[in-house]
Amino acid sequence: MVDLKKGSRVTGDDRESLSGALKQKYEGGASIRALAEEHGRSYGFVHRILSESGATLRGRGVATRKKRA
Repeated sequence: MVDLKKGSRVTGDDRESLSGALKQKYEGGASIRALAEEHGRSYGFVHRILSESGATLRGRGVATRKKRA
């Protein structure tokens, strides 16, 4: 199991495993803030892991807003 205490280093296979799990949840609709809180990590840490994993990061604001015709 990965030690996810805030401030602890996550490297190697543990980092890859965490990266895959976070990417899957993020692409499933979870916010970076929600993931950070769930895993006891900072927003910046989760953002960096998602960026490293190749996840397409969403813009700020409401993602489901439609453009006017």
